[in-house]
Amino acid sequence: MKLLHLAATACLLGGAMSAQAQLGPVAVRSLAATCANCHGTNGKAVPGAGIEGLAGEPKEKLLQKLKDFRSGAKPATIMHQISKGYSEEQLAMIAEYFSAQK
Repeated sequence: MKLLHLAATACLLGGAMSAQAQLGPVAVRSLAATCANCHGTNGKAVPGAGIEGLAGEPKEKLLQKLKDFRSGAKPATIMHQISKGYSEEQLAMIAEYFSAQK
């Protein structure tokens, strides 16, 4: 019985990890859409709004900023809280999405 529970748990975890690894472009765009309220649609900030645009920035630069917000190394009013709501993989996908925007 214990072996059956272990096998079932392994299958569930494997399926969950596989599903996360297979996030399609719509799912990634949905993750990135949460940034639109402040950073503009597709990371294109409104000129003069005082918020930096994300579109076209290098992925590594964006990812480092997100990690710095998360760790508290970069001061923020809200980004430190928002960045903690995503996994490392999700942050990387968001950074890649915005770097691809022109």
